[in-house]
Order: sequence, then C-alpha cells, then structure tokens
Amino acid sequence: MMAVQMAVNSGASLWGPLKELSETVNAAVSRRQPDSVHLLDLLLKKHKSQFLPLFKNPPKSSEQREKVRKASTEGITIQGQQGSRLLPEQLLSEAFILSDLFDIGELAALELLLAGEHQQPHFPGLKRGLVAVLLYWDGKLCLANSLRTLIQSRQGKTFTLELSGELVALTTRFTDELMSQGLTKRILTLVSEISVTREFERLQKERGLGNEKHRKEVSDLIKECRQALADSLFLWTCQSPLSQDDTLALIGHLETVTAQGDGSLDSVNLALVMALLYCMDVSFIEQGTEDREDLLQALPLLTERQYVSAVHNRLMNNQPWKLPGLQAVCRLAWALSLRVLSQLPQGSALVEFTEADEALADQALLGDVFLFMKEGMLGCESFTQEEFYIRRLHSLITDFLALMPMKVKQLRNRADEDARLVHMSLQMDSELPSSLRKDLDHLMALIGEFYSKDPFGLELALEFWCPTESLQHTSLHGSYLGMAIQRPPHKQVVLSKFVRQMGDLLPSTLYISYLRMLKGLSNGPQCAHYCFSLLKTNGPTHSDNIQGVSGSPVSWEHFFHSLMLYHENLRRDLPNPDAAHYRHPPIRGITQRELEGLTAFLQLLTNIITWSENARLALCEHPQWTPVVVMLGLLQCSVPPVLKAEFLHCLAAFGKSPEIAASLWQSLEYTQILQTVRAPGQRQAAGIEVELNEIESSCEEYPLTRAFCHLISTLVESSLPVNLGAGLRVPGFQPYLNFLRDCVFLPFPTRAYRRPGEKWEVADAVLEVFHKLLRDYEPQPSDFVQEMVELQGEQIPTHKPPGHSIMFHLLNDSPTLALCLSLLEEGVRQLDTYAIFPGKKHLESAVLHCLCLLDLALQKELVFMDLLRESQSSLLIFPLEQLLQGVSAQTKRADHIVNIARYLYHSNSNPEAAFQSSKILRHIAKYPNIQTRLVGDFTHDQAVSNKLMAGFVECLDGEEAEEGTEKEEELDPQRKIARIRHKIQIHILNLLITSLELKTPNIALYLLGYEVKKPVSSTNLQDPGVLGCPRSCLHAILSLLQRGTEKRSGPILTQQAPHLAELCYQVIYQLCACPDTSGPTMRYLRTSQDFLFSHLQHLPFILPNNQIAALSQMSWLMKTAAIELRVTSLNRQRSHTQRLVNLLLDDQPYTQHTADGETGMEEESRSVSGFLHFDSVSKVRRKLLSVLDAIDFSQDIPELLQLDFFERTQIEQVISNCEQVNEQGHTVCNVKLLHRVLVAEVNALQGMAAIGQRPLLMEEVNSILQQVVERNRVRRSLNAKRHALQSWRSLVETLLTACPSDLIPAEDRQLIIRDLLMDLHDKVLSEDAAGELMPIVAGAVFTLTAHLSQSVQSEQQSTGVESSSGFASIANSSLHLILRKLLDFILSTGGGYQRLRAHLYGSLLYYLQIAQKPEEPDTLQSGKAMWERLTSPEDTFSKLQRENLAIIENYGKALMEVVCRDACDGHEISRMLALAVLDRILSIDRQNQWLLYICNSGYLRTLVESLRQDDGALQNLLTPQPPLFKPLYIYESKMALLTRVAKTGQGAVELLRCGLVAHLIECQVFDMVPDSDAHRVMRDPSGFIPSPMERYRQILLPALRLFQIILTSTTMNHQQGAAQILQWLIIHADTIQSLLRCQELSMGVLQQLSLLTGIISKTALPGVLEMGEVNSAALTEFQGHITRFQRLCLSLLSRLAGSERERLLKQVEVNAPGESAEQREEMEVAMQQVCANIMEYCQTLLLQSSSQAQFSICLFSPSGSEPAGRDGGRSDLTSSMPPMSYSRAPSLGLVLFLLKNTAADFFRFHQSHRQSLSKLQSLDQLPPEELKELCQGLVAGPGAVEKTSSVQRSQLAKKRLVQLINNRAKLLALCSYIIETCLFVLWRHLEYYLLHCTPTDPKDSLMVGASPYRSRLGDDLFSGLQSSGSRGLSRVSQSDLDLLKGDMAAGFGEALQRRLLEVEGLYSQVRSRYTFIQALVRRIRGLVRQTKS
Repeated sequence: MMAVQMAVNSGASLWGPLKELSETVNAAVSRRQPDSVHLLDLLLKKHKSQFLPLFKNPPKSSEQREKVRKASTEGITIQGQQGSRLLPEQLLSEAFILSDLFDIGELAALELLLAGEHQQPHFPGLKRGLVAVLLYWDGKLCLANSLRTLIQSRQGKTFTLELSGELVALTTRFTDELMSQGLTKRILTLVSEISVTREFERLQKERGLGNEKHRKEVSDLIKECRQALADSLFLWTCQSPLSQDDTLALIGHLETVTAQGDGSLDSVNLALVMALLYCMDVSFIEQGTEDREDLLQALPLLTERQYVSAVHNRLMNNQPWKLPGLQAVCRLAWALSLRVLSQLPQGSALVEFTEADEALADQALLGDVFLFMKEGMLGCESFTQEEFYIRRLHSLITDFLALMPMKVKQLRNRADEDARLVHMSLQMDSELPSSLRKDLDHLMALIGEFYSKDPFGLELALEFWCPTESLQHTSLHGSYLGMAIQRPPHKQVVLSKFVRQMGDLLPSTLYISYLRMLKGLSNGPQCAHYCFSLLKTNGPTHSDNIQGVSGSPVSWEHFFHSLMLYHENLRRDLPNPDAAHYRHPPIRGITQRELEGLTAFLQLLTNIITWSENARLALCEHPQWTPVVVMLGLLQCSVPPVLKAEFLHCLAAFGKSPEIAASLWQSLEYTQILQTVRAPGQRQAAGIEVELNEIESSCEEYPLTRAFCHLISTLVESSLPVNLGAGLRVPGFQPYLNFLRDCVFLPFPTRAYRRPGEKWEVADAVLEVFHKLLRDYEPQPSDFVQEMVELQGEQIPTHKPPGHSIMFHLLNDSPTLALCLSLLEEGVRQLDTYAIFPGKKHLESAVLHCLCLLDLALQKELVFMDLLRESQSSLLIFPLEQLLQGVSAQTKRADHIVNIARYLYHSNSNPEAAFQSSKILRHIAKYPNIQTRLVGDFTHDQAVSNKLMAGFVECLDGEEAEEGTEKEEELDPQRKIARIRHKIQIHILNLLITSLELKTPNIALYLLGYEVKKPVSSTNLQDPGVLGCPRSCLHAILSLLQRGTEKRSGPILTQQAPHLAELCYQVIYQLCACPDTSGPTMRYLRTSQDFLFSHLQHLPFILPNNQIAALSQMSWLMKTAAIELRVTSLNRQRSHTQRLVNLLLDDQPYTQHTADGETGMEEESRSVSGFLHFDSVSKVRRKLLSVLDAIDFSQDIPELLQLDFFERTQIEQVISNCEQVNEQGHTVCNVKLLHRVLVAEVNALQGMAAIGQRPLLMEEVNSILQQVVERNRVRRSLNAKRHALQSWRSLVETLLTACPSDLIPAEDRQLIIRDLLMDLHDKVLSEDAAGELMPIVAGAVFTLTAHLSQSVQSEQQSTGVESSSGFASIANSSLHLILRKLLDFILSTGGGYQRLRAHLYGSLLYYLQIAQKPEEPDTLQSGKAMWERLTSPEDTFSKLQRENLAIIENYGKALMEVVCRDACDGHEISRMLALAVLDRILSIDRQNQWLLYICNSGYLRTLVESLRQDDGALQNLLTPQPPLFKPLYIYESKMALLTRVAKTGQGAVELLRCGLVAHLIECQVFDMVPDSDAHRVMRDPSGFIPSPMERYRQILLPALRLFQIILTSTTMNHQQGAAQILQWLIIHADTIQSLLRCQELSMGVLQQLSLLTGIISKTALPGVLEMGEVNSAALTEFQGHITRFQRLCLSLLSRLAGSERERLLKQVEVNAPGESAEQREEMEVAMQQVCANIMEYCQTLLLQSSSQAQFSICLFSPSGSEPAGRDGGRSDLTSSMPPMSYSRAPSLGLVLFLLKNTAADFFRFHQSHRQSLSKLQSLDQLPPEELKELCQGLVAGPGAVEKTSSVQRSQLAKKRLVQLINNRAKLLALCSYIIETCLFVLWRHLEYYLLHCTPTDPKDSLMVGASPYRSRLGDDLFSGLQSSGSRGLSRVSQSDLDLLKGDMAAGFGEALQRRLLEVEGLYSQVRSRYTFIQALVRRIRGLVRQTKS
C-alpha cells in the first residue's frame, strides 16, 4: 500500500491536516459557525485513524528509507506539484535523525522537515529541524485539543455548551466509538509515557533544542499535550460515567502518582484525580433537573452492582498508595457517594457496600484527608482555574459536613479532648502528648483556604450562612434574595449550624483555625455581611455587660477590647526617640501565640471590610471601639513589623471608603507614622523611616514598607488632601512622595533581601503609587506659579501636586528616570531567559508600571511644556522622547527605546507590557527627527533587529485578537487578553501609518521590509523565506487580510475586527500612494498576492453593526484600486487593467472557482437591475453600483438637548470648546474633558439645595455626555460616508478617464454611465439624503455627464449613423431621465449649496452638448430646395434638442429663478456656469420663453447694470501685475450671454431699452489701451497669464461683437441702435482712431480691426447722425469724427489691399512654423473681413450720398495706376499713389488692385476647398503620412500624434478637414462679396469721372509741379468728398482723366473680366444667390471703351 502512495505531503501529514482539524473543531464548537458542522463530519471520518490509537506515529519501513535515501539522486514526488523534486543530502540526513528521534516513518519525518522549511519565516532564528520539532509537537497538541473540545461538547450531567442537536449527536457518536476502543487506557498510558524531561534528554542528544524561546515553546507544547489528554478524561467523567474497567484503570494509575516537591499534585494528575471524583459524583441527583431520570439510568453506581463492588473492593484494599493522602481523598469521596446511595430507594440493593461508609470515612480521616486536600490539591496552581474542580470539592466538603454530622461531632469532641490535654501539659510543663490528631484543625484550615479564593465569583460559601433576618438589602442580590421568609434547604441549615457551633466554647487550640475558616467563609459581598453580623451578635448582650459577663471570644467586642488593652499596655513603654535603647525595643506583652491570633483576626477584619462597605462604616464610626485610632496608636508602639504590616493593610481596607480616607489622612499625619515634622533639637528621624532603615534592612524583610505603600496607594485612589499637615509644615503630600521615592524606590535595587522575590514586590508596590499619582494628574497653569505659605512667621514656598513632581523627575535625566529605564532593561533581559524565578509576577507588574509612567508622561508632556513656557518659570525640563535617546548606564549604548520595543517580542506571555510598549512607540513615532535615529538603533545589531522585527510581526499575526465594545470589567481573563492583543495591533498599525507620512528612512519602512540603507524604490519585495527575505509586518498585514478571501464569505478580518481591517487597508493604500514605495508594493501585490482582485470581488463589505468601519475599509480599498488602474494603464499592462475593469463594471454573472467546491458568488448579488433591460433576470448588479448601494445617504441626527438645570446655549458653548481634531483629521468633542468640566461645575455648587439636587444634576450631565457621544458618532459616520463616496468617485473617474477607452466598448460605457448616473441621483434625491454628501455626488455627476457626452459624441463621429431609438447606444428615454434627475437635483439644493450647483450646471452644459449638431463641411452645393428642407424629417439632434427643451420648460419658473439668481450673484464659478447655462438654453429656446422671463423679471437689467460695476475691476486687470482674473472671466461670460440675447431682434431691442450701450459708454476701461512694448518684459513664460494687451483685447472684443450683433439683429429700431453705438464710437474716438492707425498688424490687431471696421461701416454714416437729437455744435463735432473714421478706414484699406498683406502672412510662417497653418487661415479670414467691411462702408457711403452717380461723392482719386512695391518691401502711401501721392485720397487703382488680387485668391481658395472635400470623402484611403500631418495641429506637444490610436487619428483628421473646408467656404463668401463691392465702387467712380466730371484748367493740374495748391488740396480733399455734388474734385485735370481711362482700359482687361464672370458661375449660382457681377462688368467695360461725348 505504502509503495503505491509514496508522494510526500508538503503540509506534513503529522501537522498540516491536524491543524486544519483543530481549527474546524474550534469553529464548530467554540465559535459555533453553522456551516462548519458538515465540514467537521467529513474531517472526523477522514482523521479517525489518527485518534485510534491516539498519538500513534506512522511506522518506519525499509521501503520508505530507501525511497528517502534516493531522493537526492532520483528525486521524490510532492503532492500538488508536477514532476519529482531533488532534495539536498543534508535535508535527508536530518530526516533520518528526526525519524529516529520521534520513532516516526521516514517519509513523515521528511514531510515535517519540508513543512519546517516552509514555516521557517514564522520562526525567526530557528533552523528547519528545530521548526520541525515544534511542528511535530504542535500536531500532537492539535489532536489532543480537538479530542478535548469534542468531548467537552457532549451532553451530560454537569454542564452544557448549548450547541445544536446535530453537532452534539455527531460528536457524541464519534467520541463514544473512541471510548469503546480503549481511549481511557491509551490516555493514561500516554500521560505516564510522555514527560518533558525524557523528551528533552532525547532532543538534547540529537541537538533538537534551540534557543531559550525554542526550549520554552517545546516544553510548553509537551505540557499542554499531557494536560489536554488529562482534561479530556476529566471532561468525559463530568458528563458521562466511565466503564468499570476504565474506572479501575484510572484508580490504578492514581495509586502510582507522586507529588511535586512542595507536596502538591501537578495539574495533569489533579485532572485525573478530579476525573475519578466525578466518577463517584452523585450530587446531581439532588438538583432535580428534567433529564434526571435518564441520567440515573445511565449511572453505573445505581444500575451495576458489579461496578460498585469492583470499585469498593479496590478502595477498601489495604495496600497503601504512593500518596496516602490521595487514597484518603478517594475513600472519602466513595464513602460520601455510598452515603447518598443509601438514602435512595435503589440503594437498598447495595446495603452490603453502603454499610461500610463509616469505616471508609474513618480510614480517610486517618489518612489526613483534609490536610492532603489543602496541600496536595489546593496547592496546585491550576486548581483555581477550573470552575468544575471548585464545584466538586465544594460538594465534597459540604457533603461531609451535611451527610456525616456524627463524624463532625466526633472530630469536635476529639479536638476538645486534645485541647484539655495540651492545656494540662502546658500547666505541668510536660511533653505534649503524641496522640494528638488535628483533623478538625485541618478541616477548618481547608475550608478557610478553599473559600478564600473565588476567581469565578461563585460565592459558594453562601451555603454556610443561613439568613436569619429577611435580607431586603439593595446591594445583596444572591440566590436567596427575597426567599428569606421561606425555609432554607436542609443542607444549608446544617452548614450554618456547623459554623455557629464551632464558635461556641471554642478551645484555644482551634481559635486561629476558626478565625481563618471565617476569613475564607466571609469572602464575597454577601458572605462578608453575614460574617459581620455573626461577630456582632456573638458579642455580649446589654444585660451581659451589666453582669460583667464577657461574650464569645470570637466577636467584635472581644477583639477591639483586646486591642485597646494592648494599646494601653504598650503605650506606657513608648521610648523616647532620642534614647539609645530605641534600637532594640523591648517586645514585651505580645507572645508568638498572641501574635498569630492578632494576625488572624486582623486578616479576618480586613477581609470583611474589604468586601462590605456597611461593615466598614459601622466599625469605623463605632464610638467605643474606634478601630482606626487604636491601630494607628499601636503602630507607634514597639510591635513586630509583621503585625504593623497587618495593621496597615487593615487601615488600607478602611481607606477604601472616601469618607474614611479623608479623616485617615489627617490621623496618619497627626500620628506621624511617617515623620513629616521634625521637633526642634531632634537629632534623628523617627517613624517608619527608621523601621525601614534599621529594622527591616537588618532583617532583610520588608513587610511594613510594602504595607505602607499599599496603604498610600489605596488612600491616593480615594482622596488626595491638598492641605495635609497645614499649620505645622508646608501642606501637601510631598513628604510622603519624597519618602517613597528617596527611601523606598531609589535604594530598592541595592538593598539585601532574604526572599529574592521580595525585591520586585517592593518595586511593584511603590511604582503602583507613582502610577496612580501620575494617572490622576492633569497639568494646570497654577502648578507653574510659585505660591508662598506663611509658617511660624516666615514665607515658605508651597509644594506642587505630586503628579507635577513625578512629571518633573521623568522629564529630566533624574535618578528616578534612570532607575525606571534600567528596570525596563532588567525586565526584558529576564523575560528573554524564559526562566521561572522568584518574584517574576511582581517584576512584570513593576515593569508594566514603568511603561505606564513613560506612556503617561509622553501623553501629558505637551500640555506640561506649553504651560511651563507660558508661565515663564525657570524650571528646566527636556522632552521625554529625547531623554529616551540617552545612553544607558548599564550597556553604554543608546538602547532605551529598543528595550521598550523588545517587550513586543513577549506579547504572548506579557500582553499588557507589549500594549504599553506599542503605545509609547506610537507617541515617539510622531517626531520625524527621532525616526531616522530609531531606524539606526533598530538595525544596528542584527540579532536585536531580527528579534524586534519578529516581535512586531508576532503582535500583528495574533489571530485570537478580538475587537469588541463591551466594558473591560465584564470580560473573562481570556477575552481581556484577546482585547489587549487587538489594541496592540491597532497601535502598531497606527504607528506604521504615522511613520509612513514622514520622510524616509523611517521605522515603518524598516518594519514593512523596505530598504532603509538604499533608495526605497529599489526594494524588491518577496514572499517570506524567498531569497532570505524575513517575514515583515507587510506579510503579517497581508496574511491577516487574505484569510478567508478564497471563500464566499470574504475576508474574515473585515467582519471579526473591522477597525483593524480598516487600518490594514489604509497602510496598504499609503504604501501604494507614496511615490517611493508605490512601485515595489504594487508589483508585489499584483504578482505574488493578486491582492486587489481577490479583495475587490468581495465588495461591498456589509457590517450591520459597524457601518463606519465597513465604509472606511471599502474607501481605502477603492482608493488603492484607483491607483492600480492608473498605473497598469500607464504601463500598458492591459490584461491586469481588463480584469479589474470587468470585475467592477460587468453586469454578467461572474463565476468564481472556489477551493471548497462552493458555487460562485453570483447568487447573493443576483438582483433584478437595469432600468430598461427586459432580459435583466440573467444580469447582476454591477460591482460599482452595489458598492454605492452600501453607502447609506441618510443620517439620523440626534435631537436637541432637553435640559432642566443647565443653560442650553452655555452648554453648546462648552461642547464646542471641548472639540478637538482627532488622528483622522475629524473634529470630535473630547468627552472625557467635557465630563471633567461639567463635574467640576456641579461640584462648585454650594448650599443645601445643590446637595439635594446633585443626583438629578449628575443625571443631566450623563444625558449631555450621551448626547455628545451620539453627536461624535454621527460626525464619524458622516465622515466615513464622505470618505467612501470620495473614494468611489475617484475609482469611477479613474475607470472612465485613465483606463484605455477601448477596454470598455462605447455602448457598454454609455450604459454604465447611465446606470451610475441614475443610481447616484436616486440616492441623492431621496427624502433623507444628508446634505454633507451632496457636493461629492455633484462632482461625480459632473464627471459622469462629461464622459457620457464625450462618449456619445465620439460614437456619433465614428459611426455617423442615425438610429431610430435615439442617440448612439443610449436611448433617448434614458437621456431624458438623466436630464430630469439632473434638474431635480438642481432644484433640490434650494437656496444654499451654490458652489455645489456649479458642478450641476457643468453637468447640464455637457448634457445639452449631446444634442448639439457636430460641425458639418460646407460643400458649397446649393443643397435642397426650400420646400425639401421644410418637409424633410427632423434629424436626431433637433429631435433630442426639442425634447430636452420641453423637459426644461416643464420645470417652469422655479428652474429659471434658480439659474438666473445664480447668474447674477454669488460665487464666481457658479455665476460663470449659470451664465453659460442660460446662454445654452436661450440658444435652443425657439419660443423665447426664457428670454421673456429674463427680460420681464428684471434679471437682464441687473446683468446689464452690473457691467458698470465691473469697470473698476476690469481696469485693475490691465496693470502689468494683475490681481485675480475672476472679473475678466465673469465679464466674458456676461458678454457671451448678452450676445446670445442680442441674436434675436426682440432681445436686441430689450438690451437697447435696458441702456446697454449707455452703460458701456460710461466704462472707462476701453480707453485704457496698454502700451504694448512696455510689457514685453513681464510676459509669463508658460503663456498661461495673457499679456496686458491680450487682456485688453479680451475686454474689447466681446463688446465689439455685441455691438455688431445688435446692429445686425435690429431691423425696426436699427437707426436708434446705430446712433447709440456711434455715440460709443465717438466718446471713445481717440482710442478707436489709435487702434485703426495701429502699425503692428498681428492676429489680435486684425481681429480688432475686422470688428471695428464692421461697426464703423454700419454706424459712421451721415444718415445716422440725423437720428440722434443733437444740437448743431455737437453735430459739427460728430461730423468731424465721422470724417476721421472714413479717412482712417480708407488708409487702412490701402495698407491691407496693398503688399502689406503678403508680408504679414509670411511673418506668421516665420514666427510659429508649427502652428502656422491654422494661424495663417485665421489671418486670411481676418484680412478679407477688414477689406470686405471697408468696401461695404464705401458702398454704403456712395449709396447714401446719392442714388445717381453725377451727385455722388468721390472716395478715390482718379488715378488708375496700381500700388507698386510688390517686392514685399514696406508699401507706403507714397508708393501706392504715384501721381497723387500727396493727396490723402487713395487712388482708384487700389480698388482695381484689390479686385484683381481677390479674384486670384478666390480661385486659389476654391481649388483648396475642392481638394479638402475629396480628401474628406475618401478619408479611409488617405496615406498615414498625410493623416499624421492633418492631426499635427490638433494635438499638443511633440510626438503626441504617435501616441494616439488609429481610430482617434482618423477622427482628428476628419475634424481638421471639416475645419479647413469651412474656413475655405467662409473665405470664398468674403472674396465674392469683395469682388462685388469693388466692382460697384469702381463703376460709380468711373461713371462720375468719365461721364460727369469737368476737368479744371491744366495749370491747376494735380501734377508734381503744382506746389502752391498742394497744401490746400490735401486738406480740402476729404471735406470736398463729403458734400454732395461734384464740386469736390473739380480740380481734376483732363490729362488725369485720360491717364485714368488708359490705366483702366489696361487694368480691366479681357482676362480679368473673364475670370470675374467665372467667379459668378462657380460660386454665386451654386449658392442660389444672384449677384451683379455680370452687369457691373458689362457697364465698366462700356465706360472704359466709350469716348466722352
């Protein structure tokens, strides 16, 4: 069989499967996980062979040996791995050693070694062999523990775990089967065989033991194995009886048991003894539970005579056991069981046995049964740790007292007899008789000892007290509350009788035992009360007192009377402090016997008053006894230190009541127990100081000092009097503190100790006081002011509070601090030995106090130092974190912090110390300068460094850590420790989080396994063990998070410890987000762990009872995912990105293959989703949407406080004063601080009324605090939601923005965005959505809408197909829904939230963009006829637009109101966006409803009027260093809106009515033209901030555009508008003329000119002037301006039509060769526009002057020569008009030149237009080079084209071509217009010159010679032009006209005419508009040809 299956299990069959089994058993039984029962069943069937026989190892075999031997040459197969693996020789030889060592099969040994190698990172510092040893024993322990837990889950007679029936049936069946196959004997054999010493000898021989920790772990495992086996047997007998053979085997085993050195049993044997006692247990018969009958049937004691007989004979056998006491215990138990049986009806059959009970009991008593129970059983440590041991022993003791009363009586009689004998022998001074028996003594001692410890709070001793009076006492709630009237059970009556009778006539020999018994029985609040009453009633009655009879010696009366007598006697002997014989005080008066008696009574008293407050107050206030006074008096007498210590302990118990504590302080001070006042002339100290230094030191025992520390510790807790000792000395606690510090603490290491452990007890006691003092100290400003007190006539400085003094010593390099630190060093050194030494517990406690002191000092030092600084006191202190970096006196190294950190390595044995250590480290980690040093200290010594790392990792690894909300006090010790472990993990994670925020190198990087010596980014993270990589905190965090990710329930940690999981995710996020660590971390998480995918698939995390933590966990995880998506997209890791994208966005079920054959995760998340999906059943909710579902938008807000006493406004003020910013950066109220403030306020109230109302006031304080806690929770909840939503948003935005767009197909992308938008809106629009979340939602809506718009548009571009259902992939109905929700959202925000609406307006704009028709190429085809256009169906764009508008109109005035209000007022960005929204809606609103609203509601007027207010801000903008640009942007938005309004006639009229032009006239900003050269220097290099000139243009151009549009829109009131605008022109005439004269013609200037000339051409006309009501003087002035405008326009024309134009275009190409194409196109358009405007102006002027040529004015001089200077040189006016160069009128030749050029341009543009069109039609066939060239202008940056995808490239090329075509179309239109106007102007002038003009005398010729007239002509020419008629140019000579005619004939040749006609053919007819080109050409031709008649 073995030969066939010889594969090696890498998990080690002796360990891995057993570990799994143990975990499953625990999950099913302890954690009660419902799904684990089935799994348990499978595993138990599988592992049954392991239990039968138990601990059986696989045998060795030669076959296996051979196989293993060959593994180094032939290899060996390993389960789960392909092929065979060669193993090194070394490993094989180790396997053989291991096989021999444990006597296991060779393969099993090899498996263990392989597993050891695999587990090695978990055990730093151990080799694989040593780890294998641990795994071997751990496997055994798992098996034993599983067995124990399975047996514990059985149903039975003693206890129940309340498990499900199915589980109990399963475990019962399984364990019954094991039992039937000899489990008991196997366990007993194993317990005998396995022993630590034997195993250690074997391991030692084979070097199988490592360092101390390894030894400790191995020995612990072995001990726990034995214990678990013994416990299994014990638990079995608790529930079910053993068979006869098994019982006898157990007795047989116990016969051979021996005791430990101190006479007690070890815990394993104790368990076996208890198992036997439970076998004999019949106590359950009395309890009468419902299944009593079934249990009786199963009890072999009742049903099997054979069984009783066998056991009876075995126990009656006279053969002595190795432990006679143990034999006696078993006999007593058997005797009591027989006694119970004899009283049962079934017992009659067993008479022969039950008769023997007396004899058995006698034998037991002879065997000193009670002594053994006390020493052998109670002496065992583990006795008090098991409740059922205690219950069984209780029943044994009480049964003996109740069932065998005669035996008890005998014992008492015997004791009385013995007492008489002793008394006599003392009288006669003879020997004590040898036959004395102390059975009753032992019994009392046993009872006292047994009940004095009650770890489970069972108060079993109550059975000994029979309530005589009805106990209606509130604090007593026990089993008998309210039942006092009923008769108590018989047993209880018997027991209470025993207690009372034993005290009657008590012989002196039993006095002390009886007191000790009472002390035990008074343990517990109720018991103490009963005992107090007993001692009170025992005293003499009043009548006795009169007769002089003394009461019982066991009474308060007797005891306090004795004390007073002692005090009386001893006080007389009080020595003089200065007397020499004080050193050896005469101890007369108290004998040893009396000393013991006093001690016993004091202990009883201490116990009673510790438990019962009533007793405490009653005794303290008793007028005759005055215990406190007497005890303090005795403390001053010469009494042994031990007794004084008892007095002090007793006083400490009294001091537990604050009422008593205050007076106790005063008494202490008065009696000078510690001398605080020196008498004048007294040479030496007295009091306790002398006792310590003289007596205790010489005895080397310190009970008094320890007791004094205990007393002070108790009193300090109750009250700290400020004026202690006032009048005699400087008041305060200081002398006590000085004594504790200087006489107790500082010298403690150097004193001698007889008992080594006492050293640590002293340290622990004194440090406890320091700890309490510092804990309760809050630094106050008054502590730093030196106050004085008057004492005997002189001023002496007062003492500071003790906490202040301790702080001062800790914040200086004081001996106190040095000793604390050396104690810490000593502590960690001792712990590292793992040895048990005397006083270990106290050393650990002292170390804990030291750590707490350091922690408290670090917490309080900031406030302390701040107050010190403010007080300007001269105290010198240093921050503790700097002192901790000092050099240690012992090691001469700076290793204090390292020592503190080393406590984390011992978190298993000392969780509290590790917890404090983690807190201290976390405080220190806040300081960046210390971090770097710490890294050096931590890594300096490799061994220490490894230990530290292991310590941190071990703390984080703890799986049993538990998170919870219950109060600490309510937890059992185990859960308390689990809670502390959890807190340690929290602190370590916070330490990592804090450190990661600091600069590198920091401690977090070292702990997380990153490089600290080299650059962090060079780290290469590996799995632990790979390439020698140790297990770091990062591995620990990941393994915590990864647990459970492979199952369907998701990561376990997120549910079990939500806060911990949240911090783990945060650390991982920080590592991914920090640039240095991001690379290595993301690589490691992606490759080794597949971390993100495995966690994201479990989103959303739902924790019903901790929503805040669940949200935070998801937040950090989503933020990390966003980074991962971004990084993988950038690195082109497509498959990774694709996986995550699919996981987050798919709505198809995603099947996950899980390990344990579960189905995928889709069932739970399957829900009917999708708004319009008809097949939605098969769909699932998208992961992103379900995460959004998990964020609850509603938030319950706590209602207002209802207060009766406090003033609400003041309370609110106090609450806001107590608010602080916590670690996460959230503002919360500090509840503790608030509590202090309120309680101080309540305490400050004076008067009786206040005292009466105090409870009510405190109740109100409580309700205020609860309210504040609730408020804090609400704030935390809102912050968590905000954070989660923010992370969700960033994840969504990353998905849509950063991931390659082709990962999500366009149609899916739109549906996804649709779903996200719908869900977001639904959540935010619900009634109870919290306003705090709205801004984030608005931001997300904005991004989503932008992407939706982009996606729809790009799909439109790529397909261009119109579908019937609407747009692209998303149906119109969905789009409408989105719009409606968006508008609802805008309206729901109400009056507030303006900034939030900015996002929504942005979204609305993007949304409305969807319906905007994309730019189409202007093909110049005449298109369809008008009719066709009217009847053609509506296209999708206009349909959607119409529907959008209908929806918007549904919202009516409400929406208009909100948008308009935002547009006029508020935050700048919101205003701009609101204006843009208005603009957009007005552009689609065909019915002009919005326009009407704006006009009628006055918003338009407001906007217009606001332009005036903007003037000042705009002027500021033109300074060289401008302030903010906000005013400019707002101005541009306003102007854009007004321009939109002006586009309708109605709007334009309304604007004029609002006085728009008048307002703009008043704006002075238009006159502030910046000096263009001056600011060249100040240019912003990035080009982002525009130069002043550009800014000026940004202000001017919108105004000009607006004017132009008003002029074109106004038809009816055209003249009125023109007149107003002309006024603007004239008011700003200087500026405008300077602009028209501009020398530099850049792009901006040309734009300016094109707009200006356009306005001038429509307004600066003679006709316009007549409109305005102006007086004649002004009219003349206006005419002057107009003339000047005309002149400037014509000169401009001569510049632009001349050769300046070529130069300009060339200049563009030189300046910016890259962008030249587009700029050149724009410049061409601008120039043509200027020419067209000026020509239009000329035409208008000609037409307005007269309709007939002969009365027309002349604008051009009669010279036909064309301007020269084609070489591109500067063309002056000189060169452009040869004969008339001095005249200011340009020549007609210029017009002709313009005509020719324009005609040429026309054909050039036409050609280009045709080419571009054909390219556009065959875009797919274009060569890639050409595509690249086309894209060049549209993408920014060099090489950007290469990065775009081919799809994008073709889209860009298409866009560019459309741009080009449309540009050419525009140019063609302009050219055609210019041609037309040129022809008209030419014709008009020629007609005048050649037909109507009469030439002047030749002597008045205009030729060069005519100098006398030159000046006049020049000035008058234009004024002549103005007047109608032909007077103006009457001085034209005939020769001029002839020349003109000749030039014209030459210039206007056939070629030109032909071309002009061609233009008409090519362009005008196609555009279906008929021009006059043909007619004009014909007329001009006629004029030029005909001769003048």
